[in-house]
Amino acid sequence: MLATPPHFVPLHAHQPCSQEHIFVFRGGTLLVREEDLALPSEAECAALGVSLHEARPVGLLGEHFCRTAWVDASAADPGNGFVFKPLRSLFGAIDTHLLSVGGRAFQIAEWARTHRFCGACGGPMQAVDGERCMRCTVCGHAAYPRISPAMMVLVRKGDAILLARNVLAPNGRFSALAGFLEAGESVEDAIHREVFEEVGLRVRDLRYFGSQSWPFPHSLMIAFTAEYESGEITVDTREIAEARWFGPGDELPPYATGISISGELIRSNLPRATP
Repeated sequence: MLATPPHFVPLHAHQPCSQEHIFVFRGGTLLVREEDLALPSEAECAALGVSLHEARPVGLLGEHFCRTAWVDASAADPGNGFVFKPLRSLFGAIDTHLLSVGGRAFQIAEWARTHRFCGACGGPMQAVDGERCMRCTVCGHAAYPRISPAMMVLVRKGDAILLARNVLAPNGRFSALAGFLEAGESVEDAIHREVFEEVGLRVRDLRYFGSQSWPFPHSLMIAFTAEYESGEITVDTREIAEARWFGPGDELPPYATGISISGELIRSNLPRATP
């Protein structure tokens, strides 16, 4: 599961270091060398015309200082052996620890990119020393990285689990139910609401499973299990293409990969026949 490396140290200021990782994003794509998926060096960024003037510190990964930068969405492909690849496509292709920090770097870059000017008065924003904050130089409005909490729940009914396929799911993969929290909701409130809205069921006995930062673009996934209480599956066709129970002996559909908490949640609760 994608998680912060135990030897990673977040930093809010640049730190001189002989080794570094530079994450350069164009939208949701990351700049890498095509032949080996390596990140560019400072010299290679300069040769490619990538400015690091607004690069933001991310932290230390072992002996490497990590920083993040971005180019405009309309920027041309760099050439010279470098390409922009979707961050998702790099799962399993580059080191997991590096990818995890890359997810953090993407969220920081996106926050810095979208907060160069104040959302309250339009004045220029400036990074605040010692914390992850941008402050308006005119009115003092402060902006911190946006984190959007989202619930995920695997509903169990006896020996069966409920899996659903979202209308936008890549490759037809199934997953546990999920949704973003609304203003004023607790995570538990959101679980009860989303389950009823998406599949028409009532649940009980919510149990916390775990959480995971998910950088698409800035989510915090908070996962639970729940027991079925009542109702028949009635899908909200605007969001859910299909939902059904899978019990012992049923062939499971394709579901999330090992880097997501969804896959971990499903694998930890696979239906097993009663001995």
